[in-house]
Amino acid sequence: MNAPGTIAILGIPVYDVTIEETLALIDQFVREGTPHQLCTVNPEFIMTAQQDAEFKRILNHSALNLPDGIGVVWAAQRVGHPLRERVAGSDLVGLIADRAQTTGWHIFLLGAAEGVAEQAARSLRVHYPQVNIVGAYAGSPQPEDEADIAARIRSSGADVLLVAYGAPKQDKWIARNIEQTGVAVAIGIGGSLDFIAGTQKRAPRWMQRLGLEWLYRLVREPWRWRRQLALPRFVWAVLRQR
Repeated sequence: MNAPGTIAILGIPVYDVTIEETLALIDQFVREGTPHQLCTVNPEFIMTAQQDAEFKRILNHSALNLPDGIGVVWAAQRVGHPLRERVAGSDLVGLIADRAQTTGWHIFLLGAAEGVAEQAARSLRVHYPQVNIVGAYAGSPQPEDEADIAARIRSSGADVLLVAYGAPKQDKWIARNIEQTGVAVAIGIGGSLDFIAGTQKRAPRWMQRLGLEWLYRLVREPWRWRRQLALPRFVWAVLRQR
């Protein structure tokens, strides 16, 4: 398929892709066989990148920045380039697993707490019986563990790597190691494995539709309040942008 259009939000490119186009691009990247890093961009990503030069570089060089987060959709509308669809990172793992049943992608789950990736793999196999999950491992985002983890992933023959170390650690880990893992596609997926494994509860559907997942997580995890300050800062920065 043709390359999707992009818009810049506070200096970070975001791609105007639908869910279906995202899956088609993943299939194209797997067929190409060369490494492609995908990022699920939300307001917190964009605000972190304003202060973190390494993270900003990663976002500016990734193969695809997905419009994750209702704030990104609002900002695109505000700057005069509305996006056709939100591609929520929390939905992406299930969508990839479903598509993998017909494409034959080999998937590796990396990250989260001990045992969570394995439980998530079991849950995905129940819901998508034909999915081929070739590895599930907590591992560690620490640099001293990278070589062993990358070798484990390479030996699994994975095509698609889903990394749940939280942003920006997961995205930096991918940028440093994607070549060594041998995968064609690597995506940071935040807390998605916890939702799939059932160790964390996701916001009700009505809150997801209204873009209020951030509020649900803040109520359940009040210690996140400092991180949630990124949202009003993001709104103010977009409003100030000409």
